Amino acid sequence: MEIRGFRGWRYCSRGECDMGRFLAPPYDILTESDKRALLSLSDKNIVAVDLPHCPPAEEGPEEAYAQAARTLDEWKSSGVLGRYERPAVYAYEQEYRWAGTTYARRALICGVRATPLGKDIIPHEHTFAGPKADRLKLTQHTRMQLSPILGFYRDPEGQVGNVLGSATSGSPALRGTLRDVTERLWVIDDASTIAEIATILRGVPVYIADGHHRYATALDYCTRLRTEGKIDGNHEANFAMFALVARDDPGLLVLPTHRIVRGLRRDFTVPRLIDRTAGLSWQRCSVEDADLGNVGAFLRRYGPGAMALMNADPAEIWIARLKDPEAMLAAAPAESDAWRALDVAVLHKLIIDRALEPWRTRDVFIEYTPDAMAVLAACRSERAQLGICLQGTPIESVEAIAKEGRSMPHKSTYFYPKLATGVVLKPLE
Repeated sequence: MEIRGFRGWRYCSRGECDMGRFLAPPYDILTESDKRALLSLSDKNIVAVDLPHCPPAEEGPEEAYAQAARTLDEWKSSGVLGRYERPAVYAYEQEYRWAGTTYARRALICGVRATPLGKDIIPHEHTFAGPKADRLKLTQHTRMQLSPILGFYRDPEGQVGNVLGSATSGSPALRGTLRDVTERLWVIDDASTIAEIATILRGVPVYIADGHHRYATALDYCTRLRTEGKIDGNHEANFAMFALVARDDPGLLVLPTHRIVRGLRRDFTVPRLIDRTAGLSWQRCSVEDADLGNVGAFLRRYGPGAMALMNADPAEIWIARLKDPEAMLAAAPAESDAWRALDVAVLHKLIIDRALEPWRTRDVFIEYTPDAMAVLAACRSERAQLGICLQGTPIESVEAIAKEGRSMPHKSTYFYPKLATGVVLKPLE
C-alpha cells in the first residue's frame, strides 16, 4: 500500500479539553435515539454531520446533506475545528476492558491510496448500494472523510509498532472517553518518520476489517473526480483515511455476532431441530454451567467452531460442532475449505437455511448482537424462540478467506472496539 500524511482537522484546537463529548461511534450502528443522546453531550458532536439522516441505509434528502456541510463549514470557520499546520500521520490508541482483561489497541491513522480491491486493499464483506449512495452524497457535500476505515496488516518485524511505541511515549495531543473506551491521539508530523513508515509499508497489503462501505465510497469519489478531469493522481481525494492495526496486536479483538431468532412456530424446540440436522455433533449442558459472560472461553472448551443453541425460557443449552465436513461440502460446494469451516457458515448452511425450515413463518426475524447475555435474556423473557452464541472468527480465517477473494457470511465478524468518529477528520480537497 501507499501511505502518506495529511493535514487533519481536529476538535480542541484552542487548547486542552476532553474530546470525548465530541466523538461518536460509527454512523452505521447508531439509531435516532443514539444521535439525540450524543448531541445532548454537545451540540458540536460529530454525529450532527456524520449522520444527517437516519437510518443511513439509503440516500436521504438532499437538504440533509447540505445542512451537514453547512454545519461543518461553520465549525471550521468559528474555530470549533482547527487544522494541523503540517501533514501528519497519527498514533491512535484505544484502551478498553473485555471479559475482565484490559487491552490497548494501537493504530496508525494515515491516508492510503485508494486502488481497486484485491491487491493493496483486500475486503472480506459484500457492500450494498443504499449505504454507499448515502455515504457518497455526504462526501460530495462535505468534501471530508469523517471517520477512518479499520484495516489490519502484517507489520514487517514489528517496525511500524516500534515507531508508534516511540511516538506514544509522551503525553497525547488529544484524549477522551467514549462508551467506556479511552481514546488517545498523538501527532507524528516529522517528515523523515512519515517517509520511514511509508517505506516499511510499501507493498504490504491492508485487509479491511470494518468500513467496507466507507472504502467503496472513497474509491468511487476519487474515481469520479479523476474521470471528470477535476483532480490528478496526487490530489488528496486519492487517499482514504485508514486506521491501520498490526494483525498481531493483542488488542485486535474479533468478537462473534450472536443470533436472536424470533417469529418461529410455537412447537419449535432445539431437540426437534437436532433431529433434522445432519453432519453435526451435539452435547447438552445446563444453563447454570454455561458461562455466557465469557462465552468465548466457555465455547472453546468444546473445541473450534463449537456454538451454543438455546430455547425460549432455557433450562438447558445444546453445544453443536461440525462432525462431518462432507455435509458442508454438499451444502456449499462452490465455497472454499476455509469458508466451509467457519462456524457461522455451518450455522447458516446446515441449521438456519435447512434444519429450521419447518418452523419458519412470514414473521421470522434475526437480530444480531455481540452480547451473549442479551441472547440469554431474550430467550428467558420468551421474546425469542431460539438463541445462538458463537465464537469469534479467528483473524487467520478472515485473512485466508479475504486472500481467496471471497466474502465472509453475513455478520461473521465484530471487530471491537469500534473506531471513534471525530478523532481526526481528513479533507478531500
